[in-house]
Amino acid sequence: RDDLLSSGFWAASSGAVRAPLSGPAEPPARCVCYGLGRFGRCPAARYQLAFLLLLLDELRVPPARCALFDPAFSAREAAVLRELGLCLLPENEEGKHGVEGAATLFYMVHCGKALYNNLLWSNWSPAALSKLVIIGNSFRGIEERLLSRILERDYSYIAKVLKGVEEVALPSHPRYLDTFNDTSVHWFPLDKLQELSPEVWDFVEEPMYQDCEDLEIIRKGE
Repeated sequence: RDDLLSSGFWAASSGAVRAPLSGPAEPPARCVCYGLGRFGRCPAARYQLAFLLLLLDELRVPPARCALFDPAFSAREAAVLRELGLCLLPENEEGKHGVEGAATLFYMVHCGKALYNNLLWSNWSPAALSKLVIIGNSFRGIEERLLSRILERDYSYIAKVLKGVEEVALPSHPRYLDTFNDTSVHWFPLDKLQELSPEVWDFVEEPMYQDCEDLEIIRKGE
């Protein structure tokens, strides 16, 4: 945390973090973190954990209201997270986590596209999506890098919500190019969601990814 603060990266990033809080949406009351990685071995994962702790302070979310899951966590890493006051989710949700009426921050830096898609599916209504803030891979970047037919076939919920999402990129910093590159803060203003065609909300089939050739996700039970 001291490194992030002394480098000025957090000060530059905090504006992006506050952007979704400047409107009428309620501030997040809890946090879910996926895909943090092996922070005991990986410096980039340690910086991402430090950023998460600063986020919780900034948003005044108690550590006990932040739950994490990564199938790669070692027993020692899990113990460290508990010592920090954080919670561990008991099983692999594959990103399928509903907000259940509470404004929720999802911290998902460099996660696979299927996790974002599953999260959107689990909250597929204007009321639920308007309570989400996602810090993770840029949705605009996903749109630019994927062929439109692949995006619509494999990650249809990302494709359908692109016109209903606001996005602010975290600033680029030479020290953290590999740690937070392509990372944005995303939120879903209720008025923008309500402008989408009613047909957008009619299709709510669970994503299965049968035809996906490069599924960047560890499935439940694997």
